[in-house]
Amino acid sequence: MDAARNTFNNKDPACGLKGIFDFPARAVLYLLSFTGFLVSFMMRTDINLAIVAMVDMPPPVAVDNATEPLYCYNIEEPSNSSVSVLLGPTEQEKGEFDWDPAIQSAIISSFYWCYVISQVAGGILVQKFGTKAVFGFSQLATACSSLLIPRAAEAHYSLVVVLRSIQGIASGFTWPAMYSMIGHWIPPPERSRFMSSFQGFTIGIGLTYPICGFIIAHYGWRVVFYTTGSLGCIWCIAWWYFAFDTPAEHPRISKQELTYIQKCTAPTMAATKARKAPWMSILKSMPAWSIGITTFGRIWVHYTFITTGPLYMKTILGFSIQKNGLLNGAPFLLSYLSSVVFCYVADVLVTRKILSLTPIRKIFTMLSQVIPGIFVLCIGYSGCNLAVVLFMWFMAVILITASYAGAMANIIDIAPNFAGPVLAFAQTIHMSASFISPLVAGHILRDNATLGQWRKVFGIACGVAVGTYFVYQIFGTSEVQKWNYCDSKDFGSAEQVQPLQSDDSKEELEENEKKKKETA
Repeated sequence: MDAARNTFNNKDPACGLKGIFDFPARAVLYLLSFTGFLVSFMMRTDINLAIVAMVDMPPPVAVDNATEPLYCYNIEEPSNSSVSVLLGPTEQEKGEFDWDPAIQSAIISSFYWCYVISQVAGGILVQKFGTKAVFGFSQLATACSSLLIPRAAEAHYSLVVVLRSIQGIASGFTWPAMYSMIGHWIPPPERSRFMSSFQGFTIGIGLTYPICGFIIAHYGWRVVFYTTGSLGCIWCIAWWYFAFDTPAEHPRISKQELTYIQKCTAPTMAATKARKAPWMSILKSMPAWSIGITTFGRIWVHYTFITTGPLYMKTILGFSIQKNGLLNGAPFLLSYLSSVVFCYVADVLVTRKILSLTPIRKIFTMLSQVIPGIFVLCIGYSGCNLAVVLFMWFMAVILITASYAGAMANIIDIAPNFAGPVLAFAQTIHMSASFISPLVAGHILRDNATLGQWRKVFGIACGVAVGTYFVYQIFGTSEVQKWNYCDSKDFGSAEQVQPLQSDDSKEELEENEKKKKETA
C-alpha cells in the first residue's frame, strides 16, 4: 500500500499511453462502467431465452416438395444418420403460455421501440442533471421492472409489454450518460481502452444465457427475473456511493490524478453540463450521420444473434434449454476479451503513429460488421454442419466488438464536448435496427420457421451490414468538428491533441528559453 501511495505522489505524468489501472479513481469508474453495462444487459436480455421456456413452440411444419431438411434433429428418436448435428432433444420442452409469434415479437421488440425514442432525451437529461443521476435512476427503474415481470406475465402479456417499454425508456439513457462522463474523466490517449469497459454488456449477455438456462432448467423461468432484478438493485447502491460526474467532484481522488486528468482533457474538453447541445449542427454533420448509419448495420447483425439466436438454436438446431443458453452465451464471453485486444491495438497504433486515427477507425469498423455479415450469411448455408455453424457463429459475435475501437469510439473523436448528445443521435438511428431486425425475422418466419426461411433472415442481415459500412467509409473522419467548441475557433483532429509536458520537462524548457534570451 505504501508503494502504491508513493507512486501516486509522483509528479504528473505526460498524457501518453498510460494504463488506466494505474489511477485508482479511474479504475473504479472503469469497474462501475463495466458492471453497470453487464447488469443492464442481463436485465434486458434475460427474456430472450426465458421466453423460449415460457411459450409453447411447435416444431416447423413440413411443406410439399421439400428437398432439404426443415431442422437438424429428430423429434422421434436420436438420429443415427451421417448428419453432423446429433444434439437435438428427444422431447419437446413445453411452455405455459400460448402466445403466438406476433405476441412474442411485441414483447421482445417493445423494449427497443422505447429504447430508440429515449436516446435523444437521454442526451438532454445528461447535459442537465449529469451522468450520476441519469445512469443511476435508469438502472433502478429497469431493475424494479424486472422484478415485476413474472406477476405481469401471469396476469396478461400486455403488462409485460408495458414493463419492457419502461425498461427500454430507462435503458436508453445509459449510453449517452456514460459517453458524456468519459469526456470529463478519460484523457484522449486512453479512451479507446476505456471503451472496453462498455463491453461489460457482452459479459452480461454471455453470462445471462447460460445462467438463465441453468435457472430455468432447475428452478423455472420466474427466478430468472428475480435474479437479474436483484442484481440491478445492488449495483445501484454501489453506483450512488462511488460514482461522480467529474474528477473535481470526487472526494477521494488524489491530487496527482486530478491534475493529470484536468491537464490531459483540457485541450478538447469544456464544462458542458450547463451548455446546450448544438443539435442543428449535429443533424447537419455527415460524420455523425455516417456513424449512426454504419452502426445500424452492425446492430442488425448483432441483434440477429441476440434476439433470434435462441430461437434458431431451439427450432432448427434442436438444442435443449441449457445447451441453448451455453452456446448462445459463450461467444459473448469471448467477445469481451477480443474487445480489450481491439481497443488496446487501436491505442498502440495511434500512440506509435503507425496509422492515423481515421484509417484506424475505418479498419476496425470494417472488421466489426462486414466480416460478421458474411459469416451470418454462411451460417444459413452451412445447414446442419454443427462444427462449421458454431465456428462462424462464435467468430461473428467476437468480431462485432471491434466497433468499440472503430465507429463507436469515433463519437468521442469528433465531439468530445458533446459525446453524450452525439451518441444519443447515433443511437436513435442505429438502435432502430434492434427492433426492426426481430420484426423482419418474425415476418419471414411467421408461417413456418424452416431452415430455408432462416436463410432469408441471415441474407438480409448480411446485406444490411455490408451496405451500411460504405457510408462510413466515405464520410467517416476523426476530425474534431467545429461545433464541438461552439464559441471557439480551435479545432482539429482528436489525434492531434499533444501530450502535455511533465513538470520537469516544463522547467527545462523555461531554463532553455531564459538562456536563449540571455545569449541574445
